[in-house]
Amino acid sequence: MGTMTKGGSRLTRKIRHKRVRQKLAGTAVRPRLCVFRSLNHIYAQVIDDTIGRTLISMSTLDPQVRSKTNDIVKTKKAEVVGTLLAEETLSKGINRVVFDRGGYKYHGRVKALAEAARQAGLEF
Repeated sequence: MGTMTKGGSRLTRKIRHKRVRQKLAGTAVRPRLCVFRSLNHIYAQVIDDTIGRTLISMSTLDPQVRSKTNDIVKTKKAEVVGTLLAEETLSKGINRVVFDRGGYKYHGRVKALAEAARQAGLEF
């Protein structure tokens, strides 16, 4: 599927994300760790789809992340987000999640965030 379709790569990502979402949903026991990647930032949320609520969110825009990520590359920033998100999630008593890569390839910043979260003790 090339980006020649009307709407371009953004639309094709939406289509891929929809396909991924048909297979997975977050529950109270095992919420969904959803990733969104913009050009300069990365956002991650832990979502319970049964009630449709975001339990925890973290991004490179958050003050606690910003203080640790001055002048480092985007991949490293994603790692910091993953680590801090995992710590907060574990502190809320959630240790297992399902990973939703959001239609992105499991590569680069998305992979860095996921592996940092795993390293910090989150299971998926």
